[in-house]
Amino acid sequence: MGPKTRILDATMLVFRRHGFRRSSIEQVAEAAGLTRQALYHHFESKEALFRAVIERVHESAIAAEETAVAAAETAGDDLGNILAAGMTARMSTMIGSLDGSPHLEELYSEHLVHARDLYQTYAARYAERMVATITRVVRKQQLALPQDLSPAEFARLVEMAMYAAKSQYPAMQPADAFLKDMAIMVRTLCAGATPKSNPKSQKPPVKKAAIPKRPTRRTSGGHP
Repeated sequence: MGPKTRILDATMLVFRRHGFRRSSIEQVAEAAGLTRQALYHHFESKEALFRAVIERVHESAIAAEETAVAAAETAGDDLGNILAAGMTARMSTMIGSLDGSPHLEELYSEHLVHARDLYQTYAARYAERMVATITRVVRKQQLALPQDLSPAEFARLVEMAMYAAKSQYPAMQPADAFLKDMAIMVRTLCAGATPKSNPKSQKPPVKKAAIPKRPTRRTSGGHP
């Protein structure tokens, strides 16, 4: 384990225990088994440490999402299960990084204060990956998205469903309930994606051959 990895592990431990505001460079250095001067060789401030661990959490979340999506696609799952699996893996990784901390709400709020640019950067990356996944699955499974939405438009609605679920669960707790409701919302949205009709597979209606009418025999004198 290199010194930078050891520092980031120690930083996460300290922030989970004390929150952002009550944590210090000295606490991180002690947890990492380094001097303060040695730590400053790698990170110039507490804010830089915080940004580094947030970036690592996002990178881990992206990797987890990609792995889950790939597994679901290989298993032949439908669009709803594929997207739900990916988003569940992503959010589970984020939640797990701070699991058990009594300072969840503070850490999430400080994340937006000290790393808003990272938040925006990774939000864009998550969106790009979801659009790519939807495009790929829709093409492979020959699906039509509801309301003739494009993959980008549909991805935005799926992300909105995730944010709606987050609004009902402060700090995404309890995690199990949050993840369950988020997955249900994603699957419900995806239920509107239906198989495309294939015009080539639709046989034209068979025209019935006209049956010629039999000529009516005339009778004379009332006798056949």
